[in-house]
Amino acid sequence: METKLKDKLGRPLRDLRISVTDRCNFRCRYCMPPEIFDKNFKFLPKPEVLSFEEITHLTKLFVKMSDIKKLRITGGEPLMRQNLVRLIDMLNSIDGIEDIAMTTNGSLLPKYAEDLKAAGLQRVTVSLDCLDDEKFRYINGRNVGVQKILDGIEAAQKAGLGVKMNMVVKRGMNEEDILPMARYFKDTGVILRYIEFMDVGNSNGWKLDNVVSKKEIFSMINEEMPIEPIDANYTGEVATRYRYKDNGNEIGIISSVTDAFCSSCSRIRLSADGKLVTCLFASGGHDIRDVLRSGVGDDAVMKTIRNVWEGRDDQYSVERLKHTDKGQIRKIEMSHIGG
Repeated sequence: METKLKDKLGRPLRDLRISVTDRCNFRCRYCMPPEIFDKNFKFLPKPEVLSFEEITHLTKLFVKMSDIKKLRITGGEPLMRQNLVRLIDMLNSIDGIEDIAMTTNGSLLPKYAEDLKAAGLQRVTVSLDCLDDEKFRYINGRNVGVQKILDGIEAAQKAGLGVKMNMVVKRGMNEEDILPMARYFKDTGVILRYIEFMDVGNSNGWKLDNVVSKKEIFSMINEEMPIEPIDANYTGEVATRYRYKDNGNEIGIISSVTDAFCSSCSRIRLSADGKLVTCLFASGGHDIRDVLRSGVGDDAVMKTIRNVWEGRDDQYSVERLKHTDKGQIRKIEMSHIGG
């Protein structure tokens, strides 16, 4: 049997994250600032975006040659991709795929949650950065209120989807919302995860001073609502997991800035335009779309995938901590590769 893939640092390939579109109906200021992603911004033309058949074909090859059992659908906002339910159904039919999740802003879940669940989606991670309506309308850049996202969460739960909540914490934007978010979701069954503000892409004006650290977030919550660490679900899990001491419900912190987890990273990202990206902070990707479309055959496509992963030595977050005084390298925008 063909040896499963490992990169230069001995890391296996276990997770595939598939971006299905670079478009989004929000303009969140830490991801797609409205002054940059305005009406004149040129999104990917349709011919450059991978078709559902191409995505499914590539996923089958990934499963064949690696330890991938989990998929995550991302964007942009993935529900902006027309007929996404059909893709979920196609991916769910692949032998070896055990789990399909999706990251979304939640605004379109009331429309699609039941169909997504029926097609094979198991979990959603919804982004919500505060409960203050005025502030949230400012952050998302589209004047969308908090209730629309809460309605999306409710729709997902009613459909039987597992729900996690991501809150990006940026100093000067929403650090005062850390505790209100914890209070609100503590008894809801929704796992809230705080994310340190990351330097993904080049448009969000990232500075280390804007980062509220895992240690700070933990201290704020623990002082009012005591929490204790719990074990990771699996090797390479990005969130540090905790539980409330009084009810046992889970809460988490994702700390890719102050507490790098590069050593156990087993993720590869497939961008909407068919690039293989081996790190969230990569400056570029490796083309697989044109290889696939050239008609060279599966062996050549798999050879390309193998060369990309076996040549991988990315550990950007480790390097960032060593060189915080250096200028930031140019990186792929979050809207092209998701989280």
